[in-house]
Amino acid sequence: MSLKESRWEELADIKRVLAKRDWFPGTSGNLAIKVDQQPLTFLVTASGKDKTKESNEDFLLVDKDGKPVENTHLKPSAETLLHVEVYNKTNAGCSLHVHTIDNNVISELYGDKGRITFKGQEIIKAYGLWEEDAEFTIPIIHNHAYIPKLAAEFGEYVKEDAGAVLIRNHGITVWGRNALEAKKYLEASEFLFSYHLKLLAYQSIK
Repeated sequence: MSLKESRWEELADIKRVLAKRDWFPGTSGNLAIKVDQQPLTFLVTASGKDKTKESNEDFLLVDKDGKPVENTHLKPSAETLLHVEVYNKTNAGCSLHVHTIDNNVISELYGDKGRITFKGQEIIKAYGLWEEDAEFTIPIIHNHAYIPKLAAEFGEYVKEDAGAVLIRNHGITVWGRNALEAKKYLEASEFLFSYHLKLLAYQSIK
C-alpha cells in the first residue's frame, strides 16, 4: 500500500466515525490529512459530497496552495485554505473541520469575547494538559464569507502543531500531529461544548 493509500484509509476511517455522529449535516464539514512534506501534498474532502456515503471520489490530492495535484473533475472543499494554513505553518499531520449545533451555539454565545476557556474538566487531558488546574482556551473568529480573508484570520491562531479554532456560527477546525491527535482534539472540544450548554440549561431552571 502506498503512502497516499494509507493516508486515504486513515481519513476515510475518521470520516466514517464522524458521519455516524451526524457531524456532517447538509454535506458540511471537511477533512484533510498530510501525505508528503516535501513537496507538501495533502488529501482533502471533495466539495459537495455526501459525507455519510463512501466512494473513491471522497478525497483529492492537493498541493501547498490547495490546488489539485492530479487531473480531476473534483473540486477541493471550499475551506481548503484553512488546511493550507495548518500545513504550511506547523508540523501537523491531520486537520478536521465540522459544523455541529453545539459548536455553533457556543461560538455565538462567546463570539463577542473572542474565546472560550474551559477548566476543571478531566477531558482536558485529551489536549495533552495534565496539570490539575489546567485550562484550555479556544479562540473564536469572525465568519468571513471571503475564504482567503477567513483563512488569513484563522492563520493568526495557527502557531502550534495541535490546536483548535472556532469560527462564529460556522464550525470548529482542529488539527494535530497525526489523525489520532486531531480526532482527540475534536472529540474533547465537542464534549466540552455539549457539557457547557447542558450545565447552562440546568442552571437556568434552578
